[in-house]
Amino acid sequence: MAATSIASPEHEPILPLESGDCLGADEFMRRYEAMPHVKKAELIEGTVYMGSPVSAMHAVPDTIFRGWLFVYAARTPGTEATGNFTVRLGSRNVPQPDSLLRILPEFGGQTHLDPEGYLLGPPELVVEVAASSAAIDLHAKLRVYRRAGVREYLVWRPLAREFDWFVLHQNEYRPNAPASSGVFRSPHFQGLALSMDALLKNDSTKVLDVLQANLQTPAHRAFVARRAAKAGK
Repeated sequence: MAATSIASPEHEPILPLESGDCLGADEFMRRYEAMPHVKKAELIEGTVYMGSPVSAMHAVPDTIFRGWLFVYAARTPGTEATGNFTVRLGSRNVPQPDSLLRILPEFGGQTHLDPEGYLLGPPELVVEVAASSAAIDLHAKLRVYRRAGVREYLVWRPLAREFDWFVLHQNEYRPNAPASSGVFRSPHFQGLALSMDALLKNDSTKVLDVLQANLQTPAHRAFVARRAAKAGK
């Protein structure tokens, strides 16, 4: 059966997005914007991937990550945390990360907004919860983020109960190992700390307690001061 077209304001037919379509970024965005009922679609290496139904296996840790990054950004001027933000990374890649943390451009960050409000350039940190998408998150999408210059890439795989925190070093991703206490710390965002034990248990209280403790450190205060100096504030 032929795909139903969508009429554009100029009465030109716009085909709906379908998983597996091979498109450039401009055509992908044209079709995506014509389908406001679609909550998530991504273009990875020129191929369209559509969102799937979301279970608690994805939704609960996804919410924890968003809250974790939101609290960090709220306590760290010059940073911004968002979820499901469409990011344009060239002519063949338009991912929509589950969560991201970026340094605002006026504070020295490497992203900015295009005229339509989409993000241009690589966020400094990206989180993906790979409940049903581990194959793409750990392969094609990893390569896209690495090539684009995403400095830190976090992938939580709830089905396998495994977590990867990759850090970009000389154009390659290397594992960021936790401390002996099981707490991961970001090398680029001072004070951003994550307890592996709390993550495994979906314990949002402990996740935030560990974060709050690290937000009280001299390292975090120095990070905030450096960002403010870059912005001339």
